[in-house]
Amino acid sequence: MAIEAVLVSTMLVALAEMGDKTQLLAFVLASRFKKPWTVMLGILIATLLNHTLAALAGGWIQQNIPIVVMTWLLALTFIGFGFWTLVPDQYEGQPEPGKLGPLFSTIVLFFLAEIGDKTQMATLALGAKYGDILSVVAGTTLGMLIADGLAVFLGTGLERFIEFSLLRLIAAALFVLLGFATLIGYYLTHSF
Repeated sequence: MAIEAVLVSTMLVALAEMGDKTQLLAFVLASRFKKPWTVMLGILIATLLNHTLAALAGGWIQQNIPIVVMTWLLALTFIGFGFWTLVPDQYEGQPEPGKLGPLFSTIVLFFLAEIGDKTQMATLALGAKYGDILSVVAGTTLGMLIADGLAVFLGTGLERFIEFSLLRLIAAALFVLLGFATLIGYYLTHSF
């Protein structure tokens, strides 16, 4: 497992997830079910499924797209994520778990909420950048668990200690820096 891929994936996703709709969903589910560990297990399962699919797609891109095209796509994608991260998500509506129970409700709602989300797209891009599916999925899943665990276990009192707008700015800056680092790294290694 590549430690760089795990660390970068964890940091980017944990910061990008702050204030995201799935973090708000985690809070709502924990509040509704009053079973934080069950909700966390559901988040873990849903994230592993969703991010494995995204990282596999990214790995396929790495294997089948010419390196210069992939470099520019990744760089522009990371820079775009930087700007996208500046826009806070809004969770719209209450989840309707019905009779599914807390675990299955969390898995289904979280998996669906992550489709097309910036953390799923970041996982795809990280999979394409590193080509190490296991490390990327481990890192992005850990990042999701860190951020969503804060929502599940600390709840609404969290905003007294953490300024989400500052975390969004840090995440945005990291995505933009990663985009430029991708371009610089490519041209440094391919210009000699």
